[in-house]
Amino acid sequence: MINKSYELTRRILHFPAIHPCVSVCFSSLVNSLIDLCHTICEYKSTTFFTNKKHARVLIHLIENLLVFFGEIRNGNSKTESTLVLGLSELHFIFQKVQFLLEDCSRDDARIWMLVKSEHVSTQFRVLVRSIDVALDVLLLDGLDVCVEVRELVEFVRRQALKAKFDVEVDDRRASRKVVRVLERFGNGIVPENGDLTRVLEYLGIQSWAECNKEVKFLEGEIGQECLTAEKREVGFLSSLMAFMIYCRCTLFVIVDNAPIRQSDGVSCISDLIRCLNPDDLRCPITLEIMIDPVTISTGHTYDRSSIMKWFKSGNHTCPKTGERLISVDLVPNLAVKRIIKQNFLENRIPFVETGGRNHDIQRLAGAGSVTAEQVMTLLAYFLVGRLMGGMIEEQHKAAYEIRLLTKTSVFNRSCLVEADAIPPLLNLISSSNPAAQENAIAALMNLSKYSKSKRMMIESGGLNLIVGVLNEGLRIEARQYAAGTLFYLASVEEYRKMIGKVPDAIPSLMELVKDGPDRAKKKALVSIFSLIMNPENLWRVLAAGFVPLLVNLLTSSQREDLITDSLAILATIAEKLDGTMAIMSAGTLPVISEVLGSLNSQAAKEYCVSLLLTLCINDGADVVPLLVKSPSLMVSLYSLLTDGTPRASKKASSLIRILHAFNEKSSSGLMAPALPPEQFIHVW
Repeated sequence: MINKSYELTRRILHFPAIHPCVSVCFSSLVNSLIDLCHTICEYKSTTFFTNKKHARVLIHLIENLLVFFGEIRNGNSKTESTLVLGLSELHFIFQKVQFLLEDCSRDDARIWMLVKSEHVSTQFRVLVRSIDVALDVLLLDGLDVCVEVRELVEFVRRQALKAKFDVEVDDRRASRKVVRVLERFGNGIVPENGDLTRVLEYLGIQSWAECNKEVKFLEGEIGQECLTAEKREVGFLSSLMAFMIYCRCTLFVIVDNAPIRQSDGVSCISDLIRCLNPDDLRCPITLEIMIDPVTISTGHTYDRSSIMKWFKSGNHTCPKTGERLISVDLVPNLAVKRIIKQNFLENRIPFVETGGRNHDIQRLAGAGSVTAEQVMTLLAYFLVGRLMGGMIEEQHKAAYEIRLLTKTSVFNRSCLVEADAIPPLLNLISSSNPAAQENAIAALMNLSKYSKSKRMMIESGGLNLIVGVLNEGLRIEARQYAAGTLFYLASVEEYRKMIGKVPDAIPSLMELVKDGPDRAKKKALVSIFSLIMNPENLWRVLAAGFVPLLVNLLTSSQREDLITDSLAILATIAEKLDGTMAIMSAGTLPVISEVLGSLNSQAAKEYCVSLLLTLCINDGADVVPLLVKSPSLMVSLYSLLTDGTPRASKKASSLIRILHAFNEKSSSGLMAPALPPEQFIHVW
């Protein structure tokens, strides 16, 4: 089995080879070379979609050298020292060969390797010439090997010098065809389907899923390229991705999006996560799960944003060890980031890339290139046409494609809204087909993030249709997407009022919070949080008995994000006197005090303290005597003074003052002390 080294971190056409140690044992070096050659030779049975001849020639040359390495495996001590330098160089070169062959055989980067044929051919040529030079350094005349082996090595050298490794004719022809299609797209002209089909046939792309793999790869490369200073390839990558998206949407009727089997690397990560302490993934500075982990010169890893703040504050030491740093360079810890991403995925928590947020927003606000913009404009009208006049299967597929296209791209949303995609999608959410309904409402949720779409949804009579899906959706996923759509609509005050007046809206959201899966609970909670910004909706929520439901969620949920959302809603409800009364009637105080001590999230702690402080202000006579009886609460509050956010620390200080004043009053003899006086200190 081929060992795909560095597959989790290495960018395509980057070859991070490592020279063997200078003091490496001769036999270990030769054995490692033999293993590496066997790995390379396994690619003989691999399908190469481009650069086929180059790959075969290089594999054949290295296969011939296996005989030579086997002959010198048990060399004598006199010749070992003269061989190490050349063999080490060959080991270094063969690592690069393996990387190059991995890239040429990737089934998700076929079009990229095609259009980079010139560069790839150059890499083959450089590596073969390097093999020739390394063999020359070996000084074969002094070696005790048979004549046949000596002649075989010379044959390899001659072949290496003879091979030209120019771009293969078929690759060049197909690459030019891609460029011509991109030029037509750039001029706003729809290319012939035959031209698109011929490109995909050459690359062996025969299904929707294979085409989508190319899209995902190109999307990842755009993200990686945006992290570079030059961003040299962003435009071209964006054009290619648009090309493949257009092919995916227009050429394939069936979406064969079968679950992809996890690679060995991902499987290993999953096994690692199961025995990993989640605290190991927290930044030592903020104690939050890291999003963009980076390593400093001491070898310790921090979240990029927190360590940057540390350095900008004038600190040039390692926060964990106090060691003074010679360099403040940050190295992305891609291995830890991969583990964190997989951890989020397995726990069904969305992973938000905060590192490089500015470039992400800039990239997603546009299409990346003029050609990509033209492609998306043409494709938007094509998909809307399918929604309005296509066969039932075509309508369903168009809804799914729109759902995918609008998930992250602001530009794609704007194109589809301008193409008038909202009315036919609203029609489709009444479908009796569960998948079609889910795709349509998910697409509407994505589109509702775009400012102009909100008005169009309301004016098209979409509100009652969306609430209908929320209440009676054919799948729980459709109901949760409907809740998400209401959240974005509720960002407009006028629509917030309208949603609250729909009889089934708030009860249906509460039903999701009560009985839905975690993702549905999340969407329902944030929707209700947005709705209660309107006073009338707040009273509706209280009248419906939402507070006891939230208290139950605080005690039953293991998801810290759900607990945080619940606390945020309770803190907002408590700002009104009626809300305070409802919270107190539900017996919430002991639960909140207990939750505060068990939280890791700084945001959740802040909401918790804010809630307690508001309750003390609105109903101090009943709340304060109960709070001072909880020693664990005081421990949590004092901890926030030093470890909490500035706002949480300020609120904790105010709450401690209130409790301290009550205790002083009780210790003066007016009432029995709730806590020993020595447990209180002045904090102002």
